[in-house]
Amino acid sequence: MHTFVLLLRGINVGGHNRLPMADLRALVSGLGHSDVRTHLQSGNVVCVGTGSPSDMADALSSAILEELSLTVPVVARTAGDWNALAAANPFVDDEDDPRKLHVTFLDSVPDPDRVVDLEAQSEEFAPDRFAVGGPDVFLHFPAGYADTKLQNAVLERRLGRIATTRNWRTVTALAELAGPT
Repeated sequence: MHTFVLLLRGINVGGHNRLPMADLRALVSGLGHSDVRTHLQSGNVVCVGTGSPSDMADALSSAILEELSLTVPVVARTAGDWNALAAANPFVDDEDDPRKLHVTFLDSVPDPDRVVDLEAQSEEFAPDRFAVGGPDVFLHFPAGYADTKLQNAVLERRLGRIATTRNWRTVTALAELAGPT
């Protein structure tokens, strides 16, 4: 048994893909997972279960499609992976305002050539900064997320992976919910 963090992409945004958190908790529990908790209304789940993160993500995405007829990508991490990424943000020491820090979570590690290509074009995104670390993209947006070119769609296209982004406050709150490993 492991603790997992599950991130749903694109639910309860602008009135689209409505998914009440009580229904989400019931779906996750119905998949056989325990200690199911949600954070905020945007599809952040912490639970205890078995299997790999990709198995957890695939099972939940399939259940949402089957039960609710919604196509919702899910990205998953173990609590250990989550705590490691929360400790590895290269921009934390450079920024006092957590609203300017984000992490984009990819469904798997991107092809190294795509990462090199993205890094070679970093000036295109300035003053915004990014650092790819495995399946995570750490982001620093001095002007905030709303005006960045590094939105999910751009990162998905450039890195060839499904992506969902969370702000730093959510990342740290989910680390607390997931607990120590």
